[in-house]
Amino acid sequence: MTAIGIHDLEMATGHHVVDLAQLADHAGIAPGKYVLGLGQSEMSMLAEDEDIVTMGAAAAKPLLERNGIEGIRTLLFATESGVDQSKAAGISAAKLLGLPHSVRVVEMKQACYGGTAALQAAIGIVARSPQERVLIIASDNARYLLDSPGEPTQGAGAVAMLVSADPELLEIEPANGISTTDVDDFWRPNDSTTAVVDGHLSVGAYLDAVSDAWADLQSQGGPAIGDIDRVIYHQPYTKMAKKAQARLREVSGDDISTALNPGDEADGRDTGLETGSRYNRRLGNSYTASLYSCLASLIDHEDDLAGKRIGLFSYGSGCVSEFLTGVVQPGYLQRRNPERAATLLDTRVPVSIEEYRALHSAPHGTSSDQVTAEVTTGPFRFAGVADQARRYEVR
Repeated sequence: MTAIGIHDLEMATGHHVVDLAQLADHAGIAPGKYVLGLGQSEMSMLAEDEDIVTMGAAAAKPLLERNGIEGIRTLLFATESGVDQSKAAGISAAKLLGLPHSVRVVEMKQACYGGTAALQAAIGIVARSPQERVLIIASDNARYLLDSPGEPTQGAGAVAMLVSADPELLEIEPANGISTTDVDDFWRPNDSTTAVVDGHLSVGAYLDAVSDAWADLQSQGGPAIGDIDRVIYHQPYTKMAKKAQARLREVSGDDISTALNPGDEADGRDTGLETGSRYNRRLGNSYTASLYSCLASLIDHEDDLAGKRIGLFSYGSGCVSEFLTGVVQPGYLQRRNPERAATLLDTRVPVSIEEYRALHSAPHGTSSDQVTAEVTTGPFRFAGVADQARRYEVR
């Protein structure tokens, strides 16, 4: 059977960054509650002239420059912060990227699970037509109400992935474990630009999903925990990955380490919990892109992964979850890009808490005509709204 999986991937994020120690100070809270309690140090934020389309296209651009567009006949755009209730955000991204008309474009939504849904759909397409490649863009802008418990878990990020036969990065294995439960832990009503969260319920639903998806993976003939070398998780905040690891440790019976912070002493077998969390610690929550930002972080920070099996736990509130596994390919070292990721994070423009709150309170998702100020310098920008349609520019 032909190997199918992730051939290459890239990241992008917002133009601005908010320091969570400053946010904590503004709220009259000890910084450790965010930095240690949540495991977050920063959160990315979009500027006025960027959105999920520009961010997603920015992630895909270097990916396509490296790999070309030959054989790409499908673009799957995963997001839970869509900009239109009808038109797929990927159509605008395809135009910005100069993709041909012979590319089908679909937007996929199921909270933070959408990126994994896109990956599984892409694998099915390539299995049927091995000569084709599928471009996936997972791009999200996580927004909660100001002064709410969810505020420090905001963020913005995008990951673009190229799925193909004989991948050079990660071969996805056939067995997977799935768990779907109707639970109102998180949602965003049609008339709101911010999400509604029941934090306590969401943590419980997430951990139950870990248990159920793991059990289903085992029932489907998936690998035993001892045969999985690294495990990464969807991270609404990095401390959630520690909780998930503790639950997996409990249900699998393996002594996998729950040490999350740099310098923490391992309390068992190291499965990459810390190295896989480094980017998300600075990005904040990127919803559909979060799990695959963890994959990028793991790959960029570990030198001996070739042939190793990675477990990936994907969770989307509401809720749908999946536990899948993949084997790192020998060519992964050529796909690493830690310097670019570091530059991406280090060159974000800091904003004061006052500036952040003003940006947060500005109109979002409006259909009224507007022209956005030129703030960013990236390859694409959101130029505003004209005749109730969103307008984009290529620089």
